Amino acid sequence: MPDRESTAPASGLHHAPSGEQFAAAASVFALLADPTRLHLLWVLAEGEADVTALAERAGAARPAVSQHLAKLRLAGLVQPRREGRRAVYSLTDGHLRRLVVEALSRADHQVTGEPWHA
Repeated sequence: MPDRESTAPASGLHHAPSGEQFAAAASVFALLADPTRLHLLWVLAEGEADVTALAERAGAARPAVSQHLAKLRLAGLVQPRREGRRAVYSLTDGHLRRLVVEALSRADHQVTGEPWHA
């Protein structure tokens, strides 16, 4: 059996991903597959926001935004903090921020026809 270290791609991973890591990544992609959730994460990639601001920016109803945030919170992708009576949400890590930005950047190339990066 090859050493996990020697089979790591040149992508910055320390070793080749395990089946558990592939499953965890796939569950993140499943959550990102919803346009409203992706929009919420994009807004949060720019900084913290409460439910009202998120609803306005995403063009969605507050109850729907709250439901999406609950799913994202359960998955560990966003975290709330209390500020008086309101909850202010943020992304949990920079990996997610970069993933969201890269996905939307790729979509921008696809939609606008801008040349792909090497």
